[in-house]
Amino acid sequence: MTEHEVSRFGHVELADMPEDLRTRIGAVAEKSGFVPNVFRAIAHRPAELRAFLDYHDALMEKSDGLSKAERELVVVATSGANHCTYCIVAHGAILRVRTKDPEIADKVATNPWGVELSPRERAIVDLALLIATDSAALTEAELDDARMAGLTEDEIWDVGAITALFAMSNRLAHLTALRPNPEFFLMGRLPRG
Repeated sequence: MTEHEVSRFGHVELADMPEDLRTRIGAVAEKSGFVPNVFRAIAHRPAELRAFLDYHDALMEKSDGLSKAERELVVVATSGANHCTYCIVAHGAILRVRTKDPEIADKVATNPWGVELSPRERAIVDLALLIATDSAALTEAELDDARMAGLTEDEIWDVGAITALFAMSNRLAHLTALRPNPEFFLMGRLPRG
């Protein structure tokens, strides 16, 4: 395999993206201090990047239902189950920041069954793992377990939809051999200076 900086299919720099994407991704870059490689990789297919961002934002930026940290918990559990380095590193960083816990992402990604979680978090992770690894085995019993842990019908839907979106994202990351930005590795581990 040829060595590459971002993706085996190349990448697009922010300045070279269509104006609407440059504005949208520029806002992310301004907040984080860098352009996440996933956007640089998918940007060579602008219509797909727009669709991905729209669905991502519809699921991950909602103000009701699962907390933002719980949403990231779903992503990290799903990405760990799918062995997706990029998403584990990138969303692990976001999970650490949102929870203010420098260890949770590594624990969820590497051994989601052994990590100590609240009953609600356990239900979220267990449901995400089942949908990520064996969705055809999902029965009403697993949904009842999630309900018993306090998840609403909309929150259960969100766990499933986020798992599905990131299962797709994980597979694109594998296809492209997407490399995590170095900035992600320390986020949420060290105090901000």
